[in-house]
Amino acid sequence: MPRGTQLKAIALLPAFALVGLTVACGAGGSGAGNVSASNSAAPGAGSGDVGTVAKDDALAAMVPADIKSDGKIVVGQDQSYPPNEFVDGGKAAGFDVDLGTAIGQVLGVQMDFQNAAFDGIIPGIGAKKYELAMSSFSINAERLQSVDMISYYSAGTSLAVLKGNPDGLKADDLCGKKVAVQKGTTQVEDLDKKNAACTGAGKPAIEVTQLQAQTDVNLALTAKRVQGELADSPVIDYAVKQTNGQLESVGAPYDTAPYGIVLPKNSGDFGKAVQGAIQKLIDSGAYKKILDKWGLNATGAVTKSEINPAS
Repeated sequence: MPRGTQLKAIALLPAFALVGLTVACGAGGSGAGNVSASNSAAPGAGSGDVGTVAKDDALAAMVPADIKSDGKIVVGQDQSYPPNEFVDGGKAAGFDVDLGTAIGQVLGVQMDFQNAAFDGIIPGIGAKKYELAMSSFSINAERLQSVDMISYYSAGTSLAVLKGNPDGLKADDLCGKKVAVQKGTTQVEDLDKKNAACTGAGKPAIEVTQLQAQTDVNLALTAKRVQGELADSPVIDYAVKQTNGQLESVGAPYDTAPYGIVLPKNSGDFGKAVQGAIQKLIDSGAYKKILDKWGLNATGAVTKSEINPAS
């Protein structure tokens, strides 16, 4: 957009969009920015101190030597998805960052969170650019063809609209509506299916806008360039809270599925170490503290972490 229009839009941005502005308009998921792990909370998020957790020597010994040789695990992450992962004060923040940091503590390594385009992260695992990925990836059959995934949370898809739903959107009837979504997400596939149903029934197609960063998706809706957006349920819930009444969610989340930490295919002991670390955090109560900090405990907490595909 022209610079003058852009400045006007920025002035009207709600707090949740400003949190990720450096991602949306700068690094923007380009893979150019590396940031350090941080337990700092986003504006308006819970500020509880999740503390540190003890190293587990048995689990740490299972991390392959080539992975932990430099004392860190390189993590691919698209930091435009608050409250799960975003940039706050120049540092990585969010639920996945706090949980990933705690996993690293159990395994005796630091987690090096690197900002990247969402749709380039899994290919980056295959190319050995990243040793692990933690970026709200839903576990599905297509992804499991090329990587292993360790479950750690459960989320569905939610629809957000402008307050009052002036265009009367429904998640099961978006035909003829303008809907924004982040590239590479499961919501893209969802809209493809919905569009096929629309056109098959002789109804107008959904006007889909795919954007690189979730913060751009949020901005498209608040700026009224689209009529609705689809994203993971915790992301929509957070956006609604941060917009001071500008947005609301419509209906209940659907297509609930577990999030998975992404590892190279046939990860062996590495996968067992990560799964064991998550389970230790769940059993110790540290996992609940992290969820509580981000207001997520009531929606998608799990009691058991599993390796997918099962070994």
